[in-house]
Amino acid sequence: LQREQAAFLQVSSGGLVSRPFRARPRIRDPSNLSKSLCKYPPLELMCSLELLISVPESHTTVVKAAISSYRKAIDEGLLLKLPFTTIFEYLQLLQLVSTAMNCLEHHGMFYCAAAVSDFYVPWESMAKHKIQSAGGPLNMQLNQVPKMLFILRNHWAPSAFCVSFKLETDPDILIQKAEAALRKYGMNVVVANELANYKDVVVMVTSTGKTTVSRRSKEDDLEEQLIGLLVKMHSDHAKQSNPDQET
Repeated sequence: LQREQAAFLQVSSGGLVSRPFRARPRIRDPSNLSKSLCKYPPLELMCSLELLISVPESHTTVVKAAISSYRKAIDEGLLLKLPFTTIFEYLQLLQLVSTAMNCLEHHGMFYCAAAVSDFYVPWESMAKHKIQSAGGPLNMQLNQVPKMLFILRNHWAPSAFCVSFKLETDPDILIQKAEAALRKYGMNVVVANELANYKDVVVMVTSTGKTTVSRRSKEDDLEEQLIGLLVKMHSDHAKQSNPDQET
């Protein structure tokens, strides 16, 4: 997701709804520095490229470019970060963001890179107090998380350009599942990827066909190619929907 975020910031602005940076287990340092490092990702703490940080010479250019690009996006208001912890917070944020972006119509784009959760414990079923271990075996029943892509597409932001992902371990059903998601949820694009090689190749499935995107070399990021194609598709979509307006 971080690579996708960086690639999008090269061409546009946007919001990122994600889980906050988590501290590692068993870290109990009470110092303010430790609390800051747990609360903020490292790039957010680097306000200047003049910090005395040791980086291997072979990575200096890449690290400096990443810090500079990230800080520029933050300073210019190109990236809005919306952290969440629970599935309930996420669904509320998704609705708020979607309805707020509805006014953008065809110029808005949703990039739904992953399902937050497939199952959850309903609020009314949660224990109010500590579960006692003396009570014997614990049985937990999970409900399926509602499929929000359909609601996003048909109610909250029906004119937006929507991209979702379909990840499978079985290559024989991958494209079939992606095409089914395309029809069922009304997505503009479904990016199909296989767990075994998702960093090297994906297939963009649309109503007009399929496009395979492969990483050119080990040094290149697949995300840059993918997002470049998606940005162009979104631009073409907006132009076709509003031929008299510039995107």
